[in-house]
Amino acid sequence: MTAPSQDQAPAADPASPAAAAGSAPAPAAPAGSARVAAAPAAVAKALARYRVLAYIVGVVLVTLVLVAVPLKYAADTPQLVQTIGPIHGVLYIVYLLATFDLATKARLPFRRTILVMLAGTIPFVSFVAERTVTRDVRARLAAGAGDDARS
Repeated sequence: MTAPSQDQAPAADPASPAAAAGSAPAPAAPAGSARVAAAPAAVAKALARYRVLAYIVGVVLVTLVLVAVPLKYAADTPQLVQTIGPIHGVLYIVYLLATFDLATKARLPFRRTILVMLAGTIPFVSFVAERTVTRDVRARLAAGAGDDARS
């Protein structure tokens, strides 16, 4: 066994800093690699989180508007509003984060993202928005899976 001459570079170790810096070209990823397969899974997980939060925020908002607020003014009992109002506020912020996460992963248009985010402020609209977003994102995922199968 002979030592490599100075004319020949030794095989680059993929874990070496030189390889990480880009001095050695990385092999091309095959079609259908893990990165492509991970994107639909990430979108599906973001969709599941969004759907759960849309339902929860919708139910809490309907409870606040149809139960707590009427009781506050009709029966002079503000305790439910004082309890449910802040809960809805915190959940709405989490809903906004989940919506933004889904919108960035599914590449939803900006205007649609804003409208979906506002859906958590109008009673019953979050349920409608959830159905339309779910239908759209699932169609995008199915179209992406069809494109991957053809490649």
